[in-house]
Amino acid sequence: MASHRVAGRKLSRYRDQRVALLRGLVAELINHERITTTLAKAKETRVMAEKLITHGKKGSLHHRRLAMAQLPNTAVVKKVFDDVAPRYAERAGGYTRILKLGPRNGDAAQMAIIELV
Repeated sequence: MASHRVAGRKLSRYRDQRVALLRGLVAELINHERITTTLAKAKETRVMAEKLITHGKKGSLHHRRLAMAQLPNTAVVKKVFDDVAPRYAERAGGYTRILKLGPRNGDAAQMAIIELV
C-alpha cells in the first residue's frame, strides 16, 4: 500500500545504516566530485549534497554547525565551505548532475554517475 507525501527512499536498510550510507556517499561525492552508484542511491545522495552546499553558500557559523550535524566530517565540511560553495555563489540550486548508465552486471541494478556541475 503506497502512502502519499512520504519523502525519501528506504534503500532496503534500517535507518542508522541508511544514514551512514548516505553520509559516506556524500563525503565521497564532495571529495572526488564524481561517483558511480545505483540510481536510487544517487537520487538520495543528491538531496543531501545540495542541502550541504546550500549551507556552505550561506557560510555563517550557524550553517557550518548545521552542516556538521548533517555530515559529521570536518574535512568534508571544510572543503564544502572553502572550495565547493564559492563556485556556486551565483547559482540558485542544481549543483549536481545525475547521468544514467546501463544496468549492472550481476543484479541488473540501474547504475548512474552523480557529479558536481
